[in-house]
Amino acid sequence: MNAHDEHAVYESPAREAAGTNLLGLSRTALERYFEARGERPFRAVQVLKWIHQQRIARFAAMTNLSKDLRARLEAEASVTPPEIVAVHESVDGTIKWLVRVAPDNCVEMVFIPDTPRGTLCISSQVGCALNCTFCATARQGFNRNLGSAEIIGQLWLARSMLESSSERSRTITNIVLMGMGEPLLNFDNVVEALELMLDDNAHGFARRRVTLSTAGVVPKIDALRQRCPVSLAVSLHAPNDRLRDELVPLNKHYPIRDLLAACRRYVAGDPREKVTFEYVMLSGVNDSRQHALELAALLADVPSKVNLIPFNPFPSSGYRRSPEHVIDAFRDVLLSRGIMTITRKTRGEDIDAACGQLAGVVQPRSQRMRARRAGRLAPAGAERLQS
Repeated sequence: MNAHDEHAVYESPAREAAGTNLLGLSRTALERYFEARGERPFRAVQVLKWIHQQRIARFAAMTNLSKDLRARLEAEASVTPPEIVAVHESVDGTIKWLVRVAPDNCVEMVFIPDTPRGTLCISSQVGCALNCTFCATARQGFNRNLGSAEIIGQLWLARSMLESSSERSRTITNIVLMGMGEPLLNFDNVVEALELMLDDNAHGFARRRVTLSTAGVVPKIDALRQRCPVSLAVSLHAPNDRLRDELVPLNKHYPIRDLLAACRRYVAGDPREKVTFEYVMLSGVNDSRQHALELAALLADVPSKVNLIPFNPFPSSGYRRSPEHVIDAFRDVLLSRGIMTITRKTRGEDIDAACGQLAGVVQPRSQRMRARRAGRLAPAGAERLQS
């Protein structure tokens, strides 16, 4: 795939999903599935490894299962990932996939190479109901939650596409649920997908390598700590309730005081843990020295680090990016008060893959047909999706 190839298309083969889609079942759920069919629980581990480590979608290829079980699974179940509609690669190496999860629903996922890290940003909902004013996803409204198979299916697809490459820079080392949607408003499906990300018999990521980003659904932050305490990021974006009510309307339900109390509970008992606070830099809105001082005071007793995010424009947003010197001055105020702070590099801006730009827009059929006629091919590794 060439840099800035905006119309490369991969379409997975059409097939009917027979019965239960095993792709989204955690080990516990898969054990229950096999026990209900008179099979021993260890079958769950065997099938997990085939699906998630080998990325095999055909039961006939799972050779350590009996022929009878393979035939039964072929009749009663499936391993059905979402469909990749289009692939866009930025000049900086960032890759964005448009992924169809239903005939009229698409989401986006993004791979950001930054050697030695490779971060995959995945979506949890089609659209978003939170209406944050600076986010392109919010403009399309909310359609539905993704199922666990549609969430973990994004990682399954990305690993299938990337890991056939000989380039080490295309290895996924970190996962962030920072794509389309509010993960904690799709709690059960997200947790089941997280369990597959962490399970050594599936994808085997360490907890600190998986980050969930929330706008601040306080009761679910507490529930996540009990169920699956991965790294936590909070989209803060303002140092006081008045401004945050405007930028992040969810704040009217869960104000900053309650949100920070939940954050302190989340990392309590582990001195190594910190909450990452995301702060989009909007010129003349939330980027003054006074705002920086307020933010430093607010986070003084919260184990935290701050990611300053230069605003990524999209049509009719009504906002402008803070100038670089303003962002630097804001960062320096926080650093001088002992708050660990970095400015996030903007990546994939030329393909609308940067933070806040994801919109899940389906590529027009005319463009897709032109791309096919031009002979563009899917990235190396696409053939593995048919294994």
